[in-house]
Amino acid sequence: MAIIETEATLHEAHRDNHTHRDVNGGWLRPAVFGAMDGLVSNLALMTGVVGGAVSHQTVVITGLAGLAAGAFSMAAGEYTSVASQRELVEAELDVERRELRKHPEDEESELAALYESRGVEAGLAREVARQLSRDPEQALEIHAREELGIDPGDLPSPLVAAVSSFGSFALGALLPVLPFLLGATALWPALLLAFVGLFGCGAVVARVTARTWWFSGLRQLALGGAAAGVTYALGTLFGTVVG
Repeated sequence: MAIIETEATLHEAHRDNHTHRDVNGGWLRPAVFGAMDGLVSNLALMTGVVGGAVSHQTVVITGLAGLAAGAFSMAAGEYTSVASQRELVEAELDVERRELRKHPEDEESELAALYESRGVEAGLAREVARQLSRDPEQALEIHAREELGIDPGDLPSPLVAAVSSFGSFALGALLPVLPFLLGATALWPALLLAFVGLFGCGAVVARVTARTWWFSGLRQLALGGAAAGVTYALGTLFGTVVG
């Protein structure tokens, strides 16, 4: 009885400790990095304009234009990228589907050879390949996973990618312009809000990395602050030269 309880405890401990982070990032990575991209790029754009000593109206228009242009650019680029990737995958799946239909024995032997190369005994590898090849759709899924490294049932959606990129970028880009929309005339409220956002984005990124939240937050804060500082200096320089 004690042995059974000990084994049950070990299995439970193994299950609790044998979990992994989502190494692909799932939805979190593109959303956070989209927001971070919008935040850094629009913050840098606006600090550069402020450095040039332009009017409040010009700063607001610049911020809104940067938000719109960046969000639409991100959405269009993400849609094209994901759509092209999906079309390529679907074309390769069609090739594999034709081969399974025309040469089922060769494809079965190919699958068996692959399992053998991974250490499975020859007889067992052939039997596993035979059983997996009974269903054409299952065979296609297995070959796609083994040969192409993809899941036919989990292909990315171009529309979802475009909408999520647009939304996350726009949300990030809104932070530095929001204080000016609410009537602020100085740069520091925008910097304060943007720096809080940068630290927050960096801290959230720690969920898909091995870094601590405060390290990731401070790192992103430093990078965004550096970008804002450089563009402010350039805006001041260009404003002096042009003026």
